[in-house]
Amino acid sequence: TFLVILSIFNWFFEILKWQKLVSTIKKISFFEALEQSLGGLTASLITPNRIGDYGAKAIYFEKQHRKRIVLLNLIGNASQMVITTILGIIGLSIFHWTYDLDLNYRKVFRILIIVIIVASFSVFGLQQSRFKIKGFSIERLIEFIKNLPQKIHTYNFGLSIIRYAIFSFQFYFLLQIFSVEIDYKTAMIIISSMYLLASIVPSLAVFDVLIKTSAAVYLFSYAGVDELTILSISTLMWLLNFILPSIFGSYFVLNFKLPKTED
Repeated sequence: TFLVILSIFNWFFEILKWQKLVSTIKKISFFEALEQSLGGLTASLITPNRIGDYGAKAIYFEKQHRKRIVLLNLIGNASQMVITTILGIIGLSIFHWTYDLDLNYRKVFRILIIVIIVASFSVFGLQQSRFKIKGFSIERLIEFIKNLPQKIHTYNFGLSIIRYAIFSFQFYFLLQIFSVEIDYKTAMIIISSMYLLASIVPSLAVFDVLIKTSAAVYLFSYAGVDELTILSISTLMWLLNFILPSIFGSYFVLNFKLPKTED
C-alpha cells in the first residue's frame, strides 16, 4: 500500500508540474493535466525516448498553441534530466571512489576523446541558427526559456527534485522489503548512479526496465546484493511507475476527442 502511495505522489507532482507549465499559455484544471500526463505516458511507451509524449500532449490543445506546448514539455523533461544527471554524476563519482572500480583507463581515455570531439561539434552547432532541437532553432528555444517567469523555472525544478526523491526512496524501500542489508547512504549512491546510466541509453520506454535492471544488477553486485532481488525490485518499480499509470492513461487515449476550434 505504501509503495502504491509513493507512486501516486510521484505522478501527482508530475501532474502539478505540467499544470503549472501549461498555465503560461492557458489555465487547465488538475484533471485535465492528469488526463494529458497519463495519456502522454501511454502514447510514449512504444516510442524511442518517450517522443510520443510530446505529440500526445500537443494534440490536446488548439493548433496555434501546439508548438509552445512541445517546448514546455521539453523544458519539463529537461529539468528532470538535469536533476538525474547532476545527482547521478555525484553518485557515480562516490561509487568509483568507494568500490575502486577496475577500469580500463585506455578505453576511458578514448571515450573522453570522443566526448570532447562530440562536445566541440555540439558547441559549433549551437552557434548556428540552423541547429534545431525537436524542430525548433536553438535561438528560439533560448528566447522561449528566458521569457518564462522565474517562478515557473523554480517551481519546475523544485517538483523535479521532489519526484526524484520519491522514486529513489521507493527503490530503497523495496530493498528493505526484500531484506537487503544496506544503509540509506550507500543505497542512494548506487541508485543515483543507476538512474544516470539508464537515462543516457536511448531505448523504447516499454523496454526501459531492461536497461535499468542491467545497470542495477551490475552496480548492486559490488554491494553483494543478489541478482534475482534486483531483478524483482526493478520490475516492481517499472510496474508501479509506468505500467500502472499507463493503464489509467489508456482510458484517456481511447476516449480522446480533438479540441474544438472556432474555424
